[in-house]
Amino acid sequence: MTELNTTTKAPWHLWVVGIVGLLWSAMGAMDYVMTQTQNEEYMAAFTAEQLEFFYGFPAWVEASWAIAVWGGVVGAIFLLFRKSLAVTLFLVSFIAMVITSIHNYGLSNGLEVIGDTFSLVFSAIIFLVAFGLYLYARAMQQRGVLG
Repeated sequence: MTELNTTTKAPWHLWVVGIVGLLWSAMGAMDYVMTQTQNEEYMAAFTAEQLEFFYGFPAWVEASWAIAVWGGVVGAIFLLFRKSLAVTLFLVSFIAMVITSIHNYGLSNGLEVIGDTFSLVFSAIIFLVAFGLYLYARAMQQRGVLG
């Protein structure tokens, strides 16, 4: 017996969510790369205390941050290609973001160093978007749009 590929036609909003999700994730990837390479021009916006905080991450936090960022980028690409692996990638990305945030705001002085209102609100938005991308991809998978 052969298995048929029975994915349904992609709704128009999949392309909108996929492209916006990819652009959003690309901004996070740019931030990650600029921080990792210690790009002087980009990092000039931060205080010396913030730079010390960012450059002092333990290796496991660096790894978790990388998984969060690149999981979102690759998840958006897989969503655009209508691959069900997007669901797993978005979930892993979200979990890695939670782990990174536990370090940044719970296990270190990140709240004190970067805890201004704008940064906290923006962090909340990042969480909502990441979780929303996961939920959206899961819904598309359940509807048979992702194969």
